Amino acid sequence: MTHCKGNRALLRLCVVLVAGVMLSAPTVGQVKPVKPTGKQPVKPTKQATGRKLVPLKIKLPKPAFKGTPKHVPPGTNLEKPRKGPRPPLMVPKGVRLISKGAKVTSSDSEPIIGELAMVTDGDKEAEEGSYVELGPGKQWVQIDLGRPYRIYAIVVWHAHANAIVYRDVVVQLADDRDFLKNVRTVFNNDHDNSSGLGIGKDKEYWETYEGKLISVDGQVARYVRLYSNGSTSDELNHYTEVEVYGQPVK
Repeated sequence: MTHCKGNRALLRLCVVLVAGVMLSAPTVGQVKPVKPTGKQPVKPTKQATGRKLVPLKIKLPKPAFKGTPKHVPPGTNLEKPRKGPRPPLMVPKGVRLISKGAKVTSSDSEPIIGELAMVTDGDKEAEEGSYVELGPGKQWVQIDLGRPYRIYAIVVWHAHANAIVYRDVVVQLADDRDFLKNVRTVFNNDHDNSSGLGIGKDKEYWETYEGKLISVDGQVARYVRLYSNGSTSDELNHYTEVEVYGQPVK
């Protein structure tokens, strides 16, 4: 600016040039964007809100078989094979299992095998006597959590003694037991709307000892309903266990 003294026109030009440099310079605390690595975090981290996030701990049953079939069953829309163990789901600290022993109802009030209470009894093993068998076609089971919770994850095990694919798996949340108020679909792999619940964008999957982990992102609900419509094995529907993880609503 010392060279600009004594000349108004030159002074204005210097002011404009200095202002432009200041605008283009990085501000204090500015951080350059970091390219994502594609790896899931395994250590505690924080949300934008400052809440501590930790890996969700899920107790898995024993594997009943190794690997998954390489052939694709006709008419399926399978997800791509995954290499290595399932990445952990990060949830707020304090999230816990809230569904064990919860009341279960169903579209099939008289199961062919087992009792509806087996859906939330904690037994996830791929053994005879560990699952409930519902009739053919579209059926659902519904879990009453007893009160509204902030739900972060749902894990469902159908029958996993063998690698099969269940059709039209749809998972919904609602505020009432009749599923008329604030119904939200959190998973839907019915790719052709054969169950009449809308076309889903999620993929079908092989049943394994890991179960299907569904992220729910803290939505508040009291009731969880899970649909299926037979499998690649037969037209019947099976549930070994359903686990819901969440926190009480404050």
